[in-house]
Amino acid sequence: MLTRRDLFRLAAAGTLAAALPPALLAGDPPAPVVPPRPASRARAVIQVWLWGGPSHLDTFDPKPGAGRDFCGPLGKPIATSVDGLLIGQSLPLLAQQMHRCAVLRGMTHGSNGHETAAYLMQAARPAGDGLSWPGLGAVVSKLRGYEAGYRGLLPPYITLTTPQGRFSESGFLGGRHRPFATGGDPAAEAFAVDGMTVQGLSDTRQSSRRQLLADLDGFAAAHPADATVRELRACREQAYELILGDAGAAYDLGREDAALRDRYGRHRLGQSCLLARRLVEAGVPYVTINANGWDTHKRHFEAMGRMLPQLDAAVATLLEDLAQRGLLDSTIVWVGGEFGRTPRILWEPPWEGGRGHHGKAFSHLLAGGGVRGGTVVGATDERGENVVTRPVFPWDLFATLTGMLGLAPDTQLPLPQGGSVALLGPPPAGRSGGVLTEIL
Repeated sequence: MLTRRDLFRLAAAGTLAAALPPALLAGDPPAPVVPPRPASRARAVIQVWLWGGPSHLDTFDPKPGAGRDFCGPLGKPIATSVDGLLIGQSLPLLAQQMHRCAVLRGMTHGSNGHETAAYLMQAARPAGDGLSWPGLGAVVSKLRGYEAGYRGLLPPYITLTTPQGRFSESGFLGGRHRPFATGGDPAAEAFAVDGMTVQGLSDTRQSSRRQLLADLDGFAAAHPADATVRELRACREQAYELILGDAGAAYDLGREDAALRDRYGRHRLGQSCLLARRLVEAGVPYVTINANGWDTHKRHFEAMGRMLPQLDAAVATLLEDLAQRGLLDSTIVWVGGEFGRTPRILWEPPWEGGRGHHGKAFSHLLAGGGVRGGTVVGATDERGENVVTRPVFPWDLFATLTGMLGLAPDTQLPLPQGGSVALLGPPPAGRSGGVLTEIL
């Protein structure tokens, strides 16, 4: 039986065309990780993964009183649509969307390594238990994908445009639940999905090739009732639907109004956010936008001058667009990276105003899917170096998101060696702030 991934390969060939301060570890025992009780509203997730780790001081947790060695040139935070809530000065469009957002300023795990931190944030399990746990996207693929009745031709888990790397997205769930990475550049004049289209080959010519293939297939014509012929014909029709039909049209950004594309921003991140909206609108339950470039060890503020305006336009327009189309209530928008960046700026050579890795305290943004907008969870100290109230660990966030999606914590995930494990396990002792009931 041919799988969906097989169909993409056939099309490509042309034949079918992851340490907290001691203060946080003391005190009362943490609340247990249990799923949210309200009825789930979310049916899809758009994850904007800021690979490399964005600075929380420059985005969602500004510290204007900390001085130049912490703020650099970005020491003037701006008011938002929520009274008393300030965010970074480079995000004026997102500032007007904060009534739709929850800011998680207490994110923490203590890891400063890309690989471990990414694994912690995506799979929400500490390393070292002998298992490679799947990320949330793969879990959704398993529990909401083809094995659970998903009937869409588009894959249930799509990454725009390259795999996240640094960890195995599907973990022990295996290759069937890896994301389909589109490749290409959505900001290009003609966006082409790897394995689905051939550069320079028009739809008209593709259709002609389709007809020629049918005309030359004498065996199929002579044995129309043969089971193998019928299966091959069905697979061929599905493949062409992905190339020429409504399923493939979900990737066609040329069908969008030019003014809306301009609002998202004519760059890879902006057009990826627009494409993610189209994919969710077409029924895809999980889309990750892998936005790299946030690992700014050197000349951080030069990079922020380019990247923050792009993030601002892309995510703000995405939230507004989803809301106007009635999709925000059912779509979780999750923005963040594997950690934050060091609050104290490294002015000396060779860093020239860089920021390092900082896993003790950072920020994520959530919106949609039932999230209570205008909320802030957790706080850091006056310099943004440590979480001082309401820590949010990766497993706290994971339990919240899976609960919003209606996934039961005792759902069993199969292990390749036999047996199974529960979707949610007990948090590490003394390291849980509990489910984010504040935002539900």
